[in-house]
Amino acid sequence: MSGAHSAGAGSSPRLTATQWLICAIASIGFAFDIYELLMLPLILRPALAELAKVSPGSPEFLQWRDLLFYVPALCGGVFGLLGGYLTDLFGRRRILTWSILLYAFSALGAGFATSMPMLLVLRCTTFVGVCLEFVAAVAWLAELFPDPRRREAVLGLTQAFSSLGGFLVAGAYWLAGQLAQDLPAIQGVHAAWRYTLISGVIPALPLILIRPFLPESPVWARKRADGTLKRPSFLALFAPEHRRTTVVTTILVACSFGAAFGAIQHVPQMIPGLAEVKDLPKAQVETVVSHVQLWQEGGGLLGRAALAGLVLVVARQRRLLRIFQVPGLILVPLVFWFPARDSLELLKSGIALAGFLTVAQFSFWGNYLPRVYPTHLRGTGESFAANVGGRMIGTSAALLTTWIQKLVGTISPALGPPARVAVAAAAVALFVYAVGSIACFFLPEPRGAELPE
Repeated sequence: MSGAHSAGAGSSPRLTATQWLICAIASIGFAFDIYELLMLPLILRPALAELAKVSPGSPEFLQWRDLLFYVPALCGGVFGLLGGYLTDLFGRRRILTWSILLYAFSALGAGFATSMPMLLVLRCTTFVGVCLEFVAAVAWLAELFPDPRRREAVLGLTQAFSSLGGFLVAGAYWLAGQLAQDLPAIQGVHAAWRYTLISGVIPALPLILIRPFLPESPVWARKRADGTLKRPSFLALFAPEHRRTTVVTTILVACSFGAAFGAIQHVPQMIPGLAEVKDLPKAQVETVVSHVQLWQEGGGLLGRAALAGLVLVVARQRRLLRIFQVPGLILVPLVFWFPARDSLELLKSGIALAGFLTVAQFSFWGNYLPRVYPTHLRGTGESFAANVGGRMIGTSAALLTTWIQKLVGTISPALGPPARVAVAAAAVALFVYAVGSIACFFLPEPRGAELPE
């Protein structure tokens, strides 16, 4: 094992009660980050049917789908970028707390939406909170655990709860469907998608009680107290010592998000076109969608767990990322080209594999980014890669999927809307994985295991 991972290899003291509390609140935050993001593919069709009165595949449906996928992500990216700066300026704990409260209560309000514009605005504020939370939480955790091996383990394991969020939202959607008729009517109907949205308020409840016991990052607090904390700056990210890191990580994070938003999150639209599903009643179709979502999240959870283990034994970060990039370049496009059009059973296994290879990369960035920026730029640098690269550029792959879907419809009008989405997703997955596999060669290696001051 290289020196980069041997530091701190000796036995470390057990986690204190406060540190366990920190890990718990971070895990809850990460879980509900993904819970909120993966909620949209599940509730999209029933929400549009009720609020916009449109059917899947219609031009109006595609227009609202694109708006709901991209506009909230764009807003989250813009305000998340600002949030990274504020994290460096005002502290990690404060931004973390307010971000969780923002997305939780926005989700609660979205469950009572009376129109598509109202739902869109509340999804935007939900995304803003999610984007703020990720950056603040990663910087906070990295600085609270100075021992390199423990820091890597804590970041890897707490981020693994993100995939648990995927399980939770799939389960919540299924449970809401089962209990809908026994729950109070909202806007005169018992709609599972509304109860699923409302469940996003859950992480705010423990946070309100725990927040007074959460400490600030000692590194950030010490530097601020002794007057050595430099002012964050976006321009500093493009200084000669940081320029390559900023550009390459932005491209690579965009590719990770592109695979998720341009391919994986469109799977619920593909399922109704499969032979095993097309003749089922609507309620059973939604159940099948939930089951496939569970397979996807199972793969994602295994991917995050694999990353959490590999990060402790694979020293070179380029090599670690290629473990997921190279197989993804070959396998992920094939999942959407074949089983997503032809076989429900094969799709379950295929989407689990796609989740494994793609979702693991999100945990990679949570471990990598804190190691390449100094304290005063840690939140700003993380937010630039995650929000400009991921939220603004990467999520626009959803629009690329729609454009290719329309092109496929023009070339092959005999294909139904679900098959067109699958073909478009295969093309987007091939493109983003190809770009990512090339950009990976230029990824800078962190300088040692310690966080740069």
